[in-house]
Amino acid sequence: MQQLDFAFIGQRIKEVRTEKKLTQEKLAEITDVNVSHISNIETNKVKVSLTLLVQICNALDITLDYLLENEYHAPVSVTEKELLNVIKDMKKEKQETLLRIAKVL
Repeated sequence: MQQLDFAFIGQRIKEVRTEKKLTQEKLAEITDVNVSHISNIETNKVKVSLTLLVQICNALDITLDYLLENEYHAPVSVTEKELLNVIKDMKKEKQETLLRIAKVL
């Protein structure tokens, strides 16, 4: 088995953190680690533990599969499952409208 791409994971954490306008300091505070540790994870100087990775995901309101998308290949992604859950509760004509919109995108 290959090693996880911790550089990608750190990069993805940084991207989401900055999109959510969180500083490294705030993320460190939420996850109860040092700011330097967050920086080292984002720059691939250390490997993030599974426990901290889950805490980071919770803090950033993202899923593990989003961070690990290059590593883990689920038959159906969380996004696809969520879409299916939304669609199944729709009336048929709304499903067809949504399908036409999706094809345009």
